[in-house]
Amino acid sequence: MHPTLLASLAMRYDSRALRTGERVGAVLFVTALTAVAAQISMPLPFTPVPFTFQPMVVLVGAAALGARLGMTSQILYLALGIAGLPVFAASPSLPQGAARLFGPTGGYLMAYPFAAFVAGWLAERGFDRRYLTAVLAMAGGLAVIFAGGVLWLTLAGQPTGGLAGALRIGFTPFIAADLVKLLLAAGVMPSLWWLTGCRVR
Repeated sequence: MHPTLLASLAMRYDSRALRTGERVGAVLFVTALTAVAAQISMPLPFTPVPFTFQPMVVLVGAAALGARLGMTSQILYLALGIAGLPVFAASPSLPQGAARLFGPTGGYLMAYPFAAFVAGWLAERGFDRRYLTAVLAMAGGLAVIFAGGVLWLTLAGQPTGGLAGALRIGFTPFIAADLVKLLLAAGVMPSLWWLTGCRVR
């Protein structure tokens, strides 16, 4: 197993393992970035699911933190949203709060912790250190997000017309743009490894 970027930086500058305060601060930072990314959303007329930059923040943040801390950051994000804080993307029909998890975007939101775990787990095995393997790590996490979103739209009584309808409104409109975002996001972690001077193995 490889140390994450966060752990590598901690060991480089402190000559010690990652401390609790540093873990907490990093988790809070990624949680806050996820909430900020939710506010940059674009409603689309042909689907109840808005276009946001959250998935890329979830995946890059998890790659930097690792599986457990990345997953924790997204569990905290959902907990803040359930508590009623305005951290979810704007919706014309659903208020902030727990009800949002039962709406059309609920499956995507609930998939964030699992997607973060996948991306973080792969990063802990060195996938985030080179571009092509970083693409694979990001693709794995993105697949989890889409699977959660489409499955929820299919099974949770949304008026989509079954799996075909769920794919039509929850996958097809987003996949091209998300692949472009993924290819850009995959370059973030190798670049950070290089910029911070941490050794790539």
